Amino acid sequence: MATKMNPTVKNEITKRLLIANGQPISGQQLADDFGISRTAIWKHIKELEDEGYRIDTIKKKGYVLTTSPDSLQPAKVEQFLKTERFGHTIDYHEVCASTQPIAHQLAQAGAPDGTVILCEEQTAGKGRLARAWTSTQGKGIWMSVVIRPDIPPTKAPQFTLIAAVAVARAIEVISDVRAEIKWPNDLLINGKKCTGILTELQADIDRVHSIILGIGVNVNQRLLDFPEEIQSIATSILMITGQPVDRAKLVAQILYHLEIYSDMYVKHGFTPLKILWESYSCTLGKRIKAIMVHQQIEGIALGITDDGVLQVKTDDGKIHGIYSADIEIQK
Repeated sequence: MATKMNPTVKNEITKRLLIANGQPISGQQLADDFGISRTAIWKHIKELEDEGYRIDTIKKKGYVLTTSPDSLQPAKVEQFLKTERFGHTIDYHEVCASTQPIAHQLAQAGAPDGTVILCEEQTAGKGRLARAWTSTQGKGIWMSVVIRPDIPPTKAPQFTLIAAVAVARAIEVISDVRAEIKWPNDLLINGKKCTGILTELQADIDRVHSIILGIGVNVNQRLLDFPEEIQSIATSILMITGQPVDRAKLVAQILYHLEIYSDMYVKHGFTPLKILWESYSCTLGKRIKAIMVHQQIEGIALGITDDGVLQVKTDDGKIHGIYSADIEIQK
Protein backbone atom coordinates (compact mmCIF):
# COMPACT_ATOMS: atom_id res chain seq x y z
CA MET A 1 0.00 0.00 0.00
CA ALA A 2 1.09 3.60 -0.52
CA THR A 3 2.65 5.58 2.28
CA LYS A 4 0.05 7.93 3.75
CA MET A 5 0.36 11.39 5.23
CA ASN A 6 2.29 11.16 8.56
CA PRO A 7 2.83 7.42 7.92
CA THR A 8 5.49 6.75 10.54
CA VAL A 9 6.89 8.27 13.69
CA LYS A 10 10.18 8.91 11.89
CA ASN A 11 8.46 10.80 9.11
CA GLU A 12 6.56 12.93 11.64
CA ILE A 13 9.75 13.61 13.61
CA THR A 14 11.42 14.69 10.38
CA LYS A 15 8.56 17.06 9.63
CA ARG A 16 8.70 18.53 13.12
CA LEU A 17 12.44 19.15 12.84
CA LEU A 18 12.10 20.74 9.42
CA ILE A 19 9.22 22.99 10.42
CA ALA A 20 11.03 24.03 13.63
CA ASN A 21 13.51 25.86 11.38
CA GLY A 22 16.51 25.57 13.70
CA GLN A 23 14.64 25.75 17.00
CA PRO A 24 15.18 22.89 19.47
CA ILE A 25 12.51 20.22 19.94
CA SER A 26 12.32 18.40 23.24
CA GLY A 27 12.96 14.66 23.04
CA GLN A 28 10.61 14.15 25.97
CA GLN A 29 7.89 16.12 24.21
CA LEU A 30 8.30 13.95 21.12
CA ALA A 31 8.14 10.81 23.25
CA ASP A 32 4.98 12.03 24.97
CA ASP A 33 3.34 13.04 21.68
CA PHE A 34 3.94 9.66 20.07
CA GLY A 35 3.52 7.52 23.15
CA ILE A 36 6.95 5.91 22.88
CA SER A 37 10.15 5.96 24.94
CA ARG A 38 12.93 8.52 24.78
CA THR A 39 15.17 5.67 23.62
CA ALA A 40 12.85 5.00 20.67
CA ILE A 41 12.99 8.70 19.75
CA TRP A 42 16.78 8.60 19.93
CA LYS A 43 16.85 5.59 17.60
CA HIS A 44 14.74 7.47 15.06
CA ILE A 45 17.12 10.43 15.31
CA LYS A 46 20.08 8.12 14.66
CA GLU A 47 18.32 6.68 11.61
CA LEU A 48 17.82 10.19 10.27
CA GLU A 49 21.50 10.96 10.83
CA ASP A 50 22.40 7.83 8.86
CA GLU A 51 20.25 9.19 6.01
CA GLY A 52 22.24 12.43 5.89
CA TYR A 53 20.42 14.68 8.35
CA ARG A 54 22.65 16.58 10.75
CA ILE A 55 20.94 16.87 14.13
CA ASP A 56 22.55 18.50 17.15
CA THR A 57 21.56 17.73 20.72
CA ILE A 58 21.36 20.73 23.04
CA LYS A 59 21.37 19.87 26.71
CA LYS A 60 18.01 20.48 28.43
CA LYS A 61 16.53 21.84 25.19
CA GLY A 62 16.39 18.99 22.72
CA TYR A 63 17.18 18.22 19.11
CA VAL A 64 18.04 20.83 16.47
CA LEU A 65 18.15 20.09 12.76
CA THR A 66 21.09 21.96 11.25
CA THR A 67 21.27 20.49 7.74
CA SER A 68 19.17 18.06 5.75
CA PRO A 69 19.93 16.05 2.60
CA ASP A 70 18.54 17.02 -0.77
CA SER A 71 15.92 14.30 -1.03
CA LEU A 72 12.29 13.77 -1.96
CA GLN A 73 11.37 11.91 1.23
CA PRO A 74 7.70 12.45 2.16
CA ALA A 75 8.44 14.72 5.13
CA LYS A 76 10.54 17.00 2.91
CA VAL A 77 7.71 17.41 0.41
CA GLU A 78 4.92 17.59 2.99
CA GLN A 79 6.41 20.67 4.70
CA PHE A 80 5.76 22.67 1.51
CA LEU A 81 2.36 21.26 0.51
CA LYS A 82 -0.53 23.68 0.03
CA THR A 83 -2.93 21.24 -1.57
CA GLU A 84 -6.23 19.75 -0.46
CA ARG A 85 -5.60 16.26 -1.92
CA PHE A 86 -2.55 16.00 -4.14
CA GLY A 87 0.54 14.73 -2.31
CA HIS A 88 -1.36 13.70 0.81
CA THR A 89 -0.45 10.11 -0.03
CA ILE A 90 3.19 9.62 -1.00
CA ASP A 91 4.92 6.39 -2.00
CA TYR A 92 8.68 7.05 -1.87
CA HIS A 93 11.53 4.94 -3.28
CA GLU A 94 15.28 5.46 -3.28
CA VAL A 95 15.49 3.47 -6.52
CA CYS A 96 12.86 1.89 -8.74
CA ALA A 97 12.63 0.75 -12.35
CA SER A 98 9.92 3.32 -13.09
CA THR A 99 7.28 5.15 -11.07
CA GLN A 100 4.60 4.49 -13.72
CA PRO A 101 3.97 0.75 -13.13
CA ILE A 102 3.97 1.36 -9.37
CA ALA A 103 1.34 4.06 -9.88
CA HIS A 104 -0.77 1.69 -11.97
CA GLN A 105 -0.63 -0.97 -9.24
CA LEU A 106 -1.55 1.50 -6.51
CA ALA A 107 -4.38 2.93 -8.61
CA GLN A 108 -5.82 -0.54 -9.16
CA ALA A 109 -5.57 -1.14 -5.40
CA GLY A 110 -7.67 1.95 -4.70
CA ALA A 111 -5.06 4.66 -4.11
CA PRO A 112 -6.83 8.01 -3.52
CA ASP A 113 -6.95 10.94 -5.89
CA GLY A 114 -3.65 12.80 -5.87
CA THR A 115 -1.47 9.87 -4.77
CA VAL A 116 2.16 10.55 -5.69
CA ILE A 117 4.95 8.09 -6.40
CA LEU A 118 8.41 9.62 -6.03
CA CYS A 119 11.87 8.17 -6.48
CA GLU A 120 15.44 9.43 -6.42
CA GLU A 121 16.52 7.29 -9.36
CA GLN A 122 14.78 5.29 -12.09
CA THR A 123 16.70 2.46 -13.70
CA ALA A 124 14.24 1.99 -16.57
CA GLY A 125 12.45 5.30 -16.92
CA LYS A 126 10.32 5.63 -20.04
CA GLY A 127 8.96 8.53 -22.02
CA ARG A 128 6.47 8.69 -24.84
CA LEU A 129 6.53 5.82 -27.36
CA ALA A 130 8.53 3.72 -24.84
CA ARG A 131 11.64 5.85 -25.33
CA ALA A 132 14.26 5.66 -22.58
CA TRP A 133 14.32 8.55 -20.09
CA THR A 134 17.56 9.27 -18.24
CA SER A 135 16.79 9.62 -14.52
CA THR A 136 19.95 10.76 -12.74
CA GLN A 137 20.14 9.79 -9.07
CA GLY A 138 19.18 12.64 -6.75
CA LYS A 139 19.29 15.31 -9.46
CA GLY A 140 15.78 15.45 -10.89
CA ILE A 141 12.13 14.88 -10.14
CA TRP A 142 10.88 11.46 -11.22
CA MET A 143 7.27 11.05 -10.21
CA SER A 144 3.86 9.74 -11.14
CA VAL A 145 0.54 11.15 -9.95
CA VAL A 146 -2.71 9.19 -9.75
CA ILE A 147 -5.63 11.45 -10.65
CA ARG A 148 -9.28 10.39 -10.50
CA PRO A 149 -11.32 13.01 -12.40
CA ASP A 150 -15.01 12.50 -13.07
CA ILE A 151 -14.72 12.69 -16.86
CA PRO A 152 -15.28 10.41 -19.87
CA PRO A 153 -12.17 8.85 -21.47
CA THR A 154 -12.40 11.20 -24.45
CA LYS A 155 -11.49 14.06 -22.13
CA ALA A 156 -8.39 12.38 -20.68
CA PRO A 157 -5.73 13.38 -23.30
CA GLN A 158 -5.96 17.04 -22.25
CA PHE A 159 -4.31 16.09 -18.96
CA THR A 160 -0.96 16.02 -20.78
CA LEU A 161 -1.48 19.70 -21.61
CA ILE A 162 -2.74 20.48 -18.09
CA ALA A 163 0.35 18.86 -16.56
CA ALA A 164 2.62 20.81 -18.91
CA VAL A 165 1.10 24.11 -17.78
CA ALA A 166 1.36 23.07 -14.10
CA VAL A 167 5.05 22.19 -14.41
CA ALA A 168 5.86 25.32 -16.41
CA ARG A 169 4.14 27.51 -13.84
CA ALA A 170 5.86 25.73 -10.94
CA ILE A 171 9.31 26.15 -12.50
CA GLU A 172 8.58 29.84 -13.04
CA VAL A 173 7.49 30.33 -9.41
CA ILE A 174 10.42 28.46 -7.87
CA SER A 175 13.31 29.51 -10.12
CA ASP A 176 12.06 32.52 -12.12
CA VAL A 177 12.85 30.56 -15.30
CA ARG A 178 10.29 30.50 -18.08
CA ALA A 179 9.94 27.06 -19.62
CA GLU A 180 8.14 26.77 -22.95
CA ILE A 181 5.76 23.98 -23.90
CA LYS A 182 6.48 22.04 -27.06
CA TRP A 183 3.31 20.22 -28.09
CA PRO A 184 2.31 17.73 -26.89
CA ASN A 185 4.38 16.74 -23.88
CA ASP A 186 7.79 18.44 -23.62
CA LEU A 187 9.00 21.52 -21.79
CA LEU A 188 12.00 23.36 -23.19
CA ILE A 189 14.27 26.00 -21.70
CA ASN A 190 16.30 27.95 -24.24
CA GLY A 191 15.30 25.38 -26.83
CA LYS A 192 16.53 22.36 -24.86
CA LYS A 193 14.42 19.72 -23.15
CA CYS A 194 14.02 19.88 -19.39
CA THR A 195 10.72 18.04 -18.82
CA GLY A 196 8.81 15.13 -20.29
CA ILE A 197 5.24 14.10 -19.50
CA LEU A 198 3.63 10.70 -20.04
CA THR A 199 -0.13 10.24 -19.67
CA GLU A 200 -1.62 6.76 -19.25
CA LEU A 201 -5.19 5.73 -18.58
CA GLN A 202 -7.19 3.20 -16.60
CA ALA A 203 -10.78 3.39 -17.84
CA ASP A 204 -13.99 1.70 -18.90
CA ILE A 205 -15.73 2.65 -22.14
CA ASP A 206 -17.76 5.38 -20.46
CA ARG A 207 -15.67 6.60 -17.54
CA VAL A 208 -12.13 7.16 -16.31
CA HIS A 209 -10.99 5.19 -13.29
CA SER A 210 -7.63 6.93 -13.07
CA ILE A 211 -5.17 8.94 -15.08
CA ILE A 212 -1.52 8.15 -14.39
CA LEU A 213 0.63 11.19 -15.08
CA GLY A 214 4.35 10.51 -15.32
CA ILE A 215 6.45 13.65 -14.91
CA GLY A 216 10.22 13.86 -15.28
CA VAL A 217 11.98 17.16 -14.62
CA ASN A 218 15.71 17.82 -15.01
CA VAL A 219 16.45 19.97 -11.98
CA ASN A 220 20.03 19.93 -10.65
CA GLN A 221 21.95 18.08 -13.35
CA ARG A 222 25.14 19.42 -14.83
CA LEU A 223 26.06 18.77 -18.45
CA LEU A 224 28.13 15.65 -17.73
CA ASP A 225 25.22 14.08 -15.82
CA PHE A 226 23.52 13.50 -19.18
CA PRO A 227 24.58 10.76 -21.61
CA GLU A 228 26.79 12.17 -24.35
CA GLU A 229 24.17 11.50 -27.02
CA ILE A 230 21.65 13.92 -25.46
CA GLN A 231 23.99 16.59 -24.07
CA SER A 232 23.25 18.88 -27.04
CA ILE A 233 19.46 18.70 -26.58
CA ALA A 234 18.96 18.38 -22.79
CA THR A 235 19.20 20.95 -20.04
CA SER A 236 18.33 21.44 -16.37
CA ILE A 237 17.19 24.34 -14.24
CA LEU A 238 20.62 24.44 -12.56
CA MET A 239 22.35 24.68 -15.93
CA ILE A 240 20.24 27.72 -16.78
CA THR A 241 20.36 29.59 -13.47
CA GLY A 242 23.61 28.36 -11.90
CA GLN A 243 21.68 27.84 -8.68
CA PRO A 244 20.56 24.49 -7.21
CA VAL A 245 16.83 24.07 -6.67
CA ASP A 246 15.13 22.51 -3.64
CA ARG A 247 13.52 19.57 -5.42
CA ALA A 248 10.98 18.93 -2.65
CA LYS A 249 9.76 22.52 -2.87
CA LEU A 250 9.41 22.20 -6.64
CA VAL A 251 7.44 18.94 -6.27
CA ALA A 252 5.04 20.67 -3.87
CA GLN A 253 4.63 23.57 -6.27
CA ILE A 254 3.92 21.23 -9.21
CA LEU A 255 1.28 19.40 -7.16
CA TYR A 256 -0.28 22.71 -6.11
CA HIS A 257 -0.77 23.87 -9.68
CA LEU A 258 -1.70 20.42 -10.95
CA GLU A 259 -4.52 20.20 -8.42
CA ILE A 260 -5.80 23.68 -9.25
CA TYR A 261 -5.71 23.14 -13.02
CA SER A 262 -7.17 19.62 -12.83
CA ASP A 263 -10.11 20.88 -10.79
CA MET A 264 -10.51 23.84 -13.14
CA TYR A 265 -10.68 21.50 -16.13
CA VAL A 266 -13.28 19.20 -14.57
CA LYS A 267 -15.41 22.19 -13.54
CA HIS A 268 -15.01 24.60 -16.46
CA GLY A 269 -13.61 22.59 -19.36
CA PHE A 270 -10.42 23.22 -21.29
CA THR A 271 -11.08 26.78 -22.52
CA PRO A 272 -9.46 28.70 -19.59
CA LEU A 273 -6.52 26.28 -19.57
CA LYS A 274 -6.10 26.56 -23.32
CA ILE A 275 -5.32 30.26 -22.83
CA LEU A 276 -2.68 29.39 -20.23
CA TRP A 277 -1.21 26.64 -22.41
CA GLU A 278 -0.92 28.97 -25.39
CA SER A 279 0.87 31.57 -23.25
CA TYR A 280 3.67 29.06 -22.60
CA SER A 281 3.76 27.48 -26.06
CA CYS A 282 6.85 27.62 -28.24
CA THR A 283 5.05 25.78 -31.04
CA LEU A 284 2.29 28.15 -32.10
CA GLY A 285 3.00 30.43 -35.03
CA LYS A 286 6.10 28.43 -35.93
CA ARG A 287 6.77 26.35 -39.01
CA ILE A 288 6.90 22.76 -37.86
CA LYS A 289 7.27 19.22 -39.13
CA ALA A 290 4.81 16.77 -37.58
CA ILE A 291 6.18 13.23 -37.82
CA MET A 292 3.53 10.51 -37.53
CA VAL A 293 3.65 6.75 -38.03
CA HIS A 294 2.58 6.79 -41.67
CA GLN A 295 3.10 10.37 -42.81
CA GLN A 296 4.78 13.71 -42.23
CA ILE A 297 3.16 17.12 -42.43
CA GLU A 298 4.94 20.47 -42.67
CA GLY A 299 3.28 23.79 -42.09
CA ILE A 300 2.44 26.54 -39.63
CA ALA A 301 1.14 25.56 -36.18
CA LEU A 302 -1.99 27.67 -35.79
CA GLY A 303 -3.21 26.61 -32.36
CA ILE A 304 -4.88 23.82 -30.44
CA THR A 305 -8.56 22.92 -30.23
CA ASP A 306 -10.48 22.47 -26.99
CA ASP A 307 -9.68 18.77 -27.37
CA GLY A 308 -5.93 19.50 -27.45
CA VAL A 309 -5.61 18.74 -31.16
CA LEU A 310 -2.84 20.70 -32.89
CA GLN A 311 -4.01 22.62 -35.96
CA VAL A 312 -1.40 22.82 -38.74
CA LYS A 313 -1.84 24.82 -41.94
CA THR A 314 0.14 23.38 -44.84
CA ASP A 315 1.43 25.35 -47.82
CA ASP A 316 -1.61 24.41 -49.91
CA GLY A 317 -3.85 26.23 -47.41
CA LYS A 318 -5.37 23.10 -45.89
CA ILE A 319 -5.69 22.80 -42.10
CA HIS A 320 -4.82 19.44 -40.58
CA GLY A 321 -5.68 18.23 -37.09
CA ILE A 322 -2.72 16.44 -35.47
CA TYR A 323 -3.70 14.12 -32.63
CA SER A 324 -0.32 12.53 -31.93
CA ALA A 325 3.08 13.20 -33.47
CA ASP A 326 6.68 14.09 -32.86
CA ILE A 327 7.18 17.76 -33.59
CA GLU A 328 10.25 19.40 -35.08
CA ILE A 329 10.30 23.19 -34.98
CA GLN A 330 11.85 24.45 -38.20
CA LYS A 331 14.61 27.00 -37.91
